This record gives sequence, structure tokens and C-alpha cells, in this order.
Amino acid sequence: MPIIDAHVHLYPPEVNRDPEGWAVLHREPHWAALCTRRRRDGRPVQAFPDVATLLGTMDAAGVDRAVLVGWYWENPDSIAAQNRFYARCIRAYPDRLSAFATVHPHAGDAALAEVRWAADSGFAGLGELSPHSQHVATTDPRLQAILALAGDLGLPVNLHVTDPTSRPYPGRIDTPLEDCVALARAHPRTTFILAHWGGGIDLDGLPNVYVDTAAAPLIHGATAWTRIGKSVPAGRVLFGSDYPLNLYPRAGHEPEMAAFIAEARACLPAEVAVAVLGGNAQRVLGGGAGL
Repeated sequence: MPIIDAHVHLYPPEVNRDPEGWAVLHREPHWAALCTRRRRDGRPVQAFPDVATLLGTMDAAGVDRAVLVGWYWENPDSIAAQNRFYARCIRAYPDRLSAFATVHPHAGDAALAEVRWAADSGFAGLGELSPHSQHVATTDPRLQAILALAGDLGLPVNLHVTDPTSRPYPGRIDTPLEDCVALARAHPRTTFILAHWGGGIDLDGLPNVYVDTAAAPLIHGATAWTRIGKSVPAGRVLFGSDYPLNLYPRAGHEPEMAAFIAEARACLPAEVAVAVLGGNAQRVLGGGAGL
């Protein structure tokens, strides 16, 4: 069974060259607050690798495929630039990379056109979306239309979810769990993947909802794995690292995937680890990801 990292971020070269300057020029203060900040010891919270570095990190960890998820940008130009960059990535490395496209509901019909373009361009889904971060009400008809279209096209939707028990940090946005539940129930034909363990959501009664494990070592530590079999069935957990976030800052200075995979194998029964590390993503993403 392949190992699939279902939650990886990557940025175009122009972002990597000067992340802070790019954010100012393109009016993306929220992204800058989350991604360009430094820890108390002065080290950055994440790196800005190119595609070759990502592939090398995957090789070192034994990851067969990574799913590039977009960002919940505040400006349409940022969204279009990252989506086109991802399109180039999956064309160049179809056997290693899949991608989710992002949209801004305020774009209206243009956002729907972007969803259709993404489907036609071989994208595997939509996300990481965060209407709360984009100042969009979850009841907004434009968001509802995007989610309905995703269901029609068979595109899973990854939603950013903040754990309500997590500590304060720069850029933190509350994402009430009841909003996520309401969206999932309003769109039963759409598959939702709630990032970051879904903020601790209970999946009982939500058959179209999955969670990913992105950033779990920073948010929860290894205790997060105990949720499997309780509030979250083993078949509905997708491994995601949130690369290039540095998940183990005390252990090293560079982001990687191998330690998180090792943690999963150490904490889970073998058959559950196989499902979480790739089997579930292969089933959920299916043909759209070229799996």
C-alpha cells in the first residue's frame, strides 16, 4: 500500500524568494502572520522549499505521493497564481503529486469557473478552504454553490479547522465546529476532509466527513492517535503532515515527514497504520488524484 501525505503546502518561486515582502505586496497579512513568523528562539515556523526539495523529502520518508493543498488566500490574484503553479507541478510529476485548488467565494461566478477549470485540469479536490479566514459566512450562497458544485464534480473539499482547545498563536481564527457540521449536512453528496483532526469533531452521524492529521505533533502530540476508534473511525483518517511546517522544532531545524510517519506506526496497530498512511486517501481521492 502506498504512503500518501494528503496535506502538503508548496508555494510559487516568487513567494519563496521573499515571503514577507511578497505578502506585503500582495496584501496577504493573514498568511504572513501564520507562515512567516518565528518562534521564540528566532527560528522560522516553516521553510519555503521548491518542488525538488519536496520530492527529496518524500523520498527520504518513503512517501509515494503528496497532495498539494492550496491556501485560503484573501485576494483572487493569489489564488489564481497558486492554482496555476500547482497545475504545472502535477503535470510535471503526475506519478508523485496531486493537488487541491483553492477559491474565494466572494469571486462569485468566477469562483465557480475556477472550480470547473480545476476539475478539467486534473485537480483532485478543493482546499484548504477557510471561509472564516476569508470573512465569508458559512451560510453565504456563493460558498454553498461552490460546495454543491464540488459534490457534482466528485471533488473532495478540505476545510481548515482550528481546534477550539488549542493555545493562542498569531493568525489564529476560530472555526466553530457547528459550522462544519452544518456544511456537511447541507451537502451530503460532497466529501469533506476536515484538516487538523477536524478540531476534535465527533464524526458520528457525518458519513461524508473525514479528518486529516495535519500539524498534529504541534497541536496535540502523539496523544491525538487515541481518537481513532472513539470519536473518529480508523477508516476516516487521512495522514497529512502540513509540510513544510516544522512539526518537531525541538528535535530539528528542518521540516520533514519521516518522524511523523514513524510516530503513526509506533502508536497504531499495523493494519490501522496502513489505512491511515495511504489506504484511506487512496479510497477517498481515487481516480481524481491519479492514485
